[in-house]
Amino acid sequence: MTTHHTEDVDGDALGAEPELEAELHSGLLADAARWLRGLLGPGEGVAAAVRRVLDVGSGPGAASCELARAFPRAEVVAVDRSPSQLARARVRAAELGLTGRLTTLPAERPEEFGELGPADLIWTGNVCRHLGDQQAALTSLASALRPGGLLAVCERGLPPRFLPRDIGIGRPGLQARLDAALEDRFADRRARLLGATSVVEDWSRLLAAAGLVPAGTRTFLIDLPAPLGPSARLYLRTRLTRLLAEIGDRLDLADRLTVEQLVDGDACTGILWRPDAFYLTAVTVHTARLCTGRA
Repeated sequence: MTTHHTEDVDGDALGAEPELEAELHSGLLADAARWLRGLLGPGEGVAAAVRRVLDVGSGPGAASCELARAFPRAEVVAVDRSPSQLARARVRAAELGLTGRLTTLPAERPEEFGELGPADLIWTGNVCRHLGDQQAALTSLASALRPGGLLAVCERGLPPRFLPRDIGIGRPGLQARLDAALEDRFADRRARLLGATSVVEDWSRLLAAAGLVPAGTRTFLIDLPAPLGPSARLYLRTRLTRLLAEIGDRLDLADRLTVEQLVDGDACTGILWRPDAFYLTAVTVHTARLCTGRA
């Protein structure tokens, strides 16, 4: 998992969607990596002192590669539960000339996170929400930090918006109903996670409870106005196709038929051709550091 909003789907089942999303989010990830570099301290010396970076829930390695660029002397480790996503991360690194800078490790349980260190910087994108005990996951991640190290937790933000309220087919407000169906499905699946524990998702408080000192929160915006380019349209069609399979049974017949029209590659009302399609989303990153006086 990177910064994407792909809910609780296994990476192996997502196909090309993470790669397409990574392309859309590349600017955001580069901005976030530069911001993290500034949080660690001014000047090139601080960046050079970062020797090891973990990207936990790496997906296809988009954030891993941006972190490797921001910290050119660091070993970057992409960590994910999906072998296919780790393979894609290695391919991406090779294509960007980062072979030798990026390695991969499989892991998915909180108790494994503490065994990944030591690290000067840990980035984790949309991982905690998929684990039953989010506080335990953060505490385990924090245990992998070197003194002075930074943990960056990318969770939630604002879900993608890509359609106007009235799209000329079906009932107005389709996107809001899709979001509601996704939230209901996510809540149902989260309640069935092993060791599921309900917590207030106040990330600064959760990070403090993990023994860290909150260092700042920032939201990064992606705003691609209409008309969209082909790659963004293909991503939206891929996303809508997956959503139809996952939450189609939670939609009424009219909304299901509308989504079917949107994913129809030949229909002028489909997302591949609509002149009103756009892409707007926001990703929030919460950070905290391990006090230098602690081991």
